[in-house]
Amino acid sequence: MIMKNKFFFTVAGLGVILVFLGFVPTTTPTASDFPSQVKVAFREVGNQLLLAEGDSTSLVLPILQEEKSYLLSFEETLALQPYDIVLLMEDIFGKAGLPNAYRVELLQCSSGEVAYSFDVKHPKENSIIPCLGRKLPKDCYSLKLQFIENTVTTYKQTNSVFQKPPSLLYLLLFVAAVPLSVLILKKKRPGAPFNTGEGLPLGSFTFYPAQYLLVRGEQQIALSKKECELLTLFIAAPNQTIPREELSKKVWEDHGVVVGRSLDTYISKLRKKLQADPTLQLTNVHGVGYKLEVVYG
Repeated sequence: MIMKNKFFFTVAGLGVILVFLGFVPTTTPTASDFPSQVKVAFREVGNQLLLAEGDSTSLVLPILQEEKSYLLSFEETLALQPYDIVLLMEDIFGKAGLPNAYRVELLQCSSGEVAYSFDVKHPKENSIIPCLGRKLPKDCYSLKLQFIENTVTTYKQTNSVFQKPPSLLYLLLFVAAVPLSVLILKKKRPGAPFNTGEGLPLGSFTFYPAQYLLVRGEQQIALSKKECELLTLFIAAPNQTIPREELSKKVWEDHGVVVGRSLDTYISKLRKKLQADPTLQLTNVHGVGYKLEVVYG
């Protein structure tokens, strides 16, 4: 009876909140803000590219906007890595909420010729991103950005000044809240949450690949899919250096995507999650790859 009352009040509370939200208009960025948002995000791309080259003093020049494109230039010459450009734009544009389909051309200042270019599309497997591993020689470059027209149109349509979702949406949300409430209120019985046969011992941790979890006593540490795949490779070869190329190929390239700096990012995240156990050290072997050092007691 108590359980039923909790369920009733939870659903009723969610319903009241959703109905209230239905009468409160939400504000989102205006369509006229789009060029400004693009310039801010694009400038940050330029800033990060300079920092990646160890340049923290030269300027990213004012971004020039043409009718349907944006041009990013630099004060000094620089050598660029294609995967830096691809990864940074994907990350920064994603955080800014910009359209996820665009074309980028790297132009030589002297001739205006295209030194490198790529297309990002949605879904990702439709993207065309060639020659990621070939570093371009030091030169004067400009980045030209152009969004695919239909994505910009969609962005402008969905980012109006005073946007209010239809009442039908709230009705659907309310209906969805019912099974969600059941899942929230349904508590697991006490006891071990995992089948002990599924865990892999790792120092003071137990690694559960299927659940994407590291468990240490009462502590449960969630892992992302990529972190889980990397840790599985390291556990299979403890105290052995695994080349960067092998890690990248098995975790990214086999899925049709190759991203350079993503490896370093995920290694850093994984290292922080393992730091509670001093017998486990995820170390960088300079110029080669990474190694999981395991000290056996």
